[in-house]
Amino acid sequence: MPRILLFGGSFDPIHHGHLIISRFVAEHLAAERVLLIPAAKPPHKPGRDLTPGEHRLAMCGLAVEGEPLFDVSDWELTQPGPNYTLNTVRHFAATLPRGTELFWLMGMDSLSELATWYHVSELVNACTIVTAARPGFEAGDLPDLARLLTHSQIERLRQHVIASPRIEISATDIRSRLRAGQSVRYLTPEPVVSYIARHGLYASAPIGSQRG
Repeated sequence: MPRILLFGGSFDPIHHGHLIISRFVAEHLAAERVLLIPAAKPPHKPGRDLTPGEHRLAMCGLAVEGEPLFDVSDWELTQPGPNYTLNTVRHFAATLPRGTELFWLMGMDSLSELATWYHVSELVNACTIVTAARPGFEAGDLPDLARLLTHSQIERLRQHVIASPRIEISATDIRSRLRAGQSVRYLTPEPVVSYIARHGLYASAPIGSQRG
């Protein structure tokens, strides 16, 4: 049964942390492919304006160009209004070959907020949610989910918390460095650095080569 790891996010911008952790989890699961899915407007982040989707999609494509494990999907970017993870999972369940096993990758922060997600019980049944956690982290009883999920659903979530490499890179820090005119080399793939510079992203004025 083929396994596909779905990885949704703002990717504003995509960086080496996203790539290292998703590759690690894919290898742990023996997944055939990682599908990066830039979000149009995440419902759980209503207060932040994202860089236009075409730029985030292009940067994802550049980041994984030539990497056979990775693909990029624009599906969420083409949907009207806020999109929910359950809709995305159902879309790929319907369009990928029959029998494909779907996994959804998230971080610890998302696991802690999962009780607020749209139709979380249906989502847990529609795919296997995998949480990339820092070494030594234990999910515990997940009390906020106890009123929404069955015991077996919670156990399934806990069983798929994976100790992954601890990568201290964040998109927030990258954006802050760029606005301050600082280099982001080694934080994100070089083609992404060049794309950001070429389009003057994350700065009030063109940022130059940003090589340092």
